[in-house]
Amino acid sequence: MNKYEEAFRNFEPDLQEETIRKRTNEILDKCKENNTPEVLKFLYSCIDLTSLNTEDNRESIWRFTETVNDFEGSRPDIPNVAAICVYPNFVSTVKEALTADVRIAAVAGGFPSSQTFFEVKIAEVSLAVTDGADEIDIVFNVGAFFEENWEEACREIEEIKAACREARLKVILETGLLKTASNIQKATILSMYSGADFIKTSTGKVYPGANPEAVYVICQTIKEYYRIHREKIGLKVSGGVRTAEDAVKYYTIVNEILGEEWLNPQLFRIGASSLATQLLERV
Repeated sequence: MNKYEEAFRNFEPDLQEETIRKRTNEILDKCKENNTPEVLKFLYSCIDLTSLNTEDNRESIWRFTETVNDFEGSRPDIPNVAAICVYPNFVSTVKEALTADVRIAAVAGGFPSSQTFFEVKIAEVSLAVTDGADEIDIVFNVGAFFEENWEEACREIEEIKAACREARLKVILETGLLKTASNIQKATILSMYSGADFIKTSTGKVYPGANPEAVYVICQTIKEYYRIHREKIGLKVSGGVRTAEDAVKYYTIVNEILGEEWLNPQLFRIGASSLATQLLERV
């Protein structure tokens, strides 16, 4: 038995899809009690406000950053978003324009497919961190995973983590491509053991985005990892989180499984672009 198979054995085996759906639905029955102004304000503070468009340019990203600057202090009852997330070539623009107390996140490592030379992935991450990125979002090597080449998938994360230096690393599983609970659990385990600070659901670019069942599996796996290693790994839900009701669903799952200790922007994020406006309209 190799070290990866041994790691898998520490977690709940034989995940049953029907059981997961049932448990998830039981949790989601509690959503209504969490759909309050206080929770919506908190969710705003957990947003990674994202612009990942083909037409992005220096001027549009500067204006995008200014909207975050303008919000700072305008609503004393609502903290600002957690981070601004952009392509790596715009990190320096955000760094120059940003005056708000908000972190800078960059997608890197061949986003959104992770299909490029490994050396290019390392270089892209290193350049983004040098330009001022506080957080790096990379895509898990799903191709290596499907080949059961755990060594390659983990080595990439480990070396990218080293290239991040002090920046925090989010690993995007692309749960809509992994599909099964077993695949999502294994990818979460490999990512955490390889140095991920956050597990992120999806890119939102090609495959289906986040869904409650996938988030349930990730949360249970993070919980078990914490039980074994006493290390808290964060969760970022992204891909299709567009409404306040969507956000409250994921808040409810995190609250029920991981508890209030995870309900802060250091450990819980939502990747979104349009969600922020809707949350503000509701509070």
